[in-house]
Amino acid sequence: MTNEQQSMKGLTSAEAKILQEKHGKNELTLQKKESFFVKVIHIICEPMFLLLLVAAIIYFILGEPRDGLIMLIFVVGIISIDVIQEWKTDQTLNALKDLSAPRVRVIRDANEIEIASEDLVPGDLMMIYEGVKIPADGIVVKCNDLCVDESSLTGEAEGVWKVTLENAEPSKDYWRKDYCYAGTLVTQGSSIIQVDKIGTTTEYGKIGANVATAPEELSPLQIQTGKLVKTCAGIAAVLFALVGVVTYINIPDHTFGARIIESILSGITLAMAMIPEEFPVILTVFLSMGAWRLAKKQSLVRKLPAVETLGEVSVLCVDKTGTITMNKMTVQDVWSIDNDEHTLCETMGLACETDAYDPMEKAMLAHCEKMGITKDHLFSDELITEYAFTNELKMMGHVWRRNGNIVIAAKGSPERILTICDLSETEREVVYHKIIEMSQLGLRVIAVATMNPLSHRDIPKEITDCTLKLCGLIGLADPPRETVKSDIAICNKAGIRVVMITGDNGITAASIAKQIGMPNSDHIITGDMLNDMTDEELCEKVKDVSIFSRVVPEHKMRIVKAFKCNGEIVAMTGDGVNDAPALKYADIGIAMGKRGSEVSREAADLILLDDNFTTIVESVEDGRRIYDNIRKAVGYVFTIHIPIAFASLLAPILSISPTNLFLLPIHVVLLELIIDPTCSIVLERQPAETDIMDRKPRDKNEKILTARTLAKSLLQGFAIFAASFTTYYIMLLKNVDNASVARSMGLAIIMISNLLLVQVNSSDYDFAFQSFKRLIKDKVMWMVNIISIAGLLIILYSPLNQFLKLAPLTWIQFISVIGIAIVAVMWYEAVKLVNKLMHSKNK
Repeated sequence: MTNEQQSMKGLTSAEAKILQEKHGKNELTLQKKESFFVKVIHIICEPMFLLLLVAAIIYFILGEPRDGLIMLIFVVGIISIDVIQEWKTDQTLNALKDLSAPRVRVIRDANEIEIASEDLVPGDLMMIYEGVKIPADGIVVKCNDLCVDESSLTGEAEGVWKVTLENAEPSKDYWRKDYCYAGTLVTQGSSIIQVDKIGTTTEYGKIGANVATAPEELSPLQIQTGKLVKTCAGIAAVLFALVGVVTYINIPDHTFGARIIESILSGITLAMAMIPEEFPVILTVFLSMGAWRLAKKQSLVRKLPAVETLGEVSVLCVDKTGTITMNKMTVQDVWSIDNDEHTLCETMGLACETDAYDPMEKAMLAHCEKMGITKDHLFSDELITEYAFTNELKMMGHVWRRNGNIVIAAKGSPERILTICDLSETEREVVYHKIIEMSQLGLRVIAVATMNPLSHRDIPKEITDCTLKLCGLIGLADPPRETVKSDIAICNKAGIRVVMITGDNGITAASIAKQIGMPNSDHIITGDMLNDMTDEELCEKVKDVSIFSRVVPEHKMRIVKAFKCNGEIVAMTGDGVNDAPALKYADIGIAMGKRGSEVSREAADLILLDDNFTTIVESVEDGRRIYDNIRKAVGYVFTIHIPIAFASLLAPILSISPTNLFLLPIHVVLLELIIDPTCSIVLERQPAETDIMDRKPRDKNEKILTARTLAKSLLQGFAIFAASFTTYYIMLLKNVDNASVARSMGLAIIMISNLLLVQVNSSDYDFAFQSFKRLIKDKVMWMVNIISIAGLLIILYSPLNQFLKLAPLTWIQFISVIGIAIVAVMWYEAVKLVNKLMHSKNK
């Protein structure tokens, strides 16, 4: 075994572990973790919990330590629920961060493996290639046409061509050509780098690059809910003062101190009922759990606000190759201009990279193998130089010395290759006819040409200086994915325009588009047409264009801007280095997880782990489901707070004695114990409604609490309030000394209504029994319902009722309570029925 072979085995796992213990993680900044204790303090400092603690303290001051203790137990219970939710959210987000963390291929134990970039150690052999952001400083030990953009360090825009250590020439420059630096970007080629420095010891770390995490901006949804909470808190403060004054006036027989304390208690009860502190919890839990569910479906969310934006998407710009098609290229048709297929295929093979990674080149080399043209036959001679492929040229070539002769083998888009081919008009006409014929079959057409310079000095410097002889055309097939046609139909129904962006020619793209049922498949804009258009013209054209062909990544930004100028919410897929700006500018940037570059993944909001179009459609559907559930949860919070708030407000106005009030602070806390899990567990799990992909995308300016949602919440809330408070008040009027029974009946109505409300509000379209049926096997829903019912029975029929100032109900009273709760909530099913009938009539 040679020294080079020995060195290319890389570190062993044991060596890597020792080195990581010595050097630490490959991180530029240490992640500050907030302690569990600090999080608990933050939760306790929420206005709601401060009110609860004040209420508990007042009970102790009043000489009622038993009530104060029960209050504190309930407070601890609610805080525990919030802490557990916070912990679960943290665990979920950390798991998502681990999934989306930058990764790098290294050689360890003589095998190629993929590890997190932070686990790199000095001595590791890391493998880098086009599109990768280099994660550590290191020495170039092997390279193949490696060009690196070092502008992030040096400020120089021009790419640096790297050489191996043994081929490096002595230089006094600080920045070495045989060395790669962390934070720089591979723009071309591939290489094996031996890691020298990691983390803060790298050049990127030393110069104090701006690596601190930028403060996260609040999403529109967070801003909306923040305003709602503040508005409700302001109303609560006004009503707190009002109820306090009314209560003080109503109890002239109490001492001054007792009047003040009772007034404060009444005000606190109302304030607690008015503050919808569940809103921040709803957002955090729903978005993080939604992101986790998407990750399990191969769609990795990098930025949580993207979860809510998914539901707004109105235009979906996707690559053809690999997203709409299977990315399994095969050579389907070969046409030789002089009927010499063997020479055509051999030239095609010579024009491919010796270490092919592009699916198209792999297909070409596989076809050569079928014809008996092996890689050894193709690549055993001397490679003199090469003409690199660029998006502008759309062609490439290799210059070989074969059997003493110089051979230039070139391939690329027919439009470009033919411009440097020596053809007669008749030949050119025949070729164009064949290109159209192949393209109409949905084949990707590649032209192959050759040239034989007499000597080394006759080799043209640029491919555009060549005068080539056309060998023929290669037709490659990449069939659409089986599910794409049905996915396009779903998008059409959901009001989402699917736009195909491809580097292929327009006829091929149109043929694929027709196969999969894309609207406007005959409307095509080419890259050259784009170059000749103003931004205003493009904005007008994109209104009915579904195909952009011969497009380079730089065009994608203009296409996205044009759609956004027309008020569309744009999702854009991309995989290359140059796609990053467009991904960043799109409302939802979607990077390809399998074939995408590290740079495109960093710029994206969403990473598609399977590069599948179906996954995008399912992600949009799930985004709609998550937003729907957030909206339902917000509406639910308003609904369930209304009976609590108005009961706390009306009782003092009706001059009911403080001891006989419907809801005391302890009962509000008890209800909060029920509301929190209902919001964050049951409603988050609700499946998508049956018509979710039959609707148009929601308006981007739509508020989370729309007038319709608010009206519905108010009606439902007042219905529950009327049912519970009327029952309580009638029972109280019958016997003032029986306040505990009246209170128990009213409280039981709210608790049973709460369970029914979730089922009724699970859908604005489907009936409650349909929603229940979809979740019939959901263990969590059953657990929450059983615990809620068991809790109601315990507080009514155990000694606990005395502590809570409640009383057991007779079986007639209990059945009456169930009946009243059903009427108070289920009336909305009649509204759904009317809406369905009207909808059917309109259809």
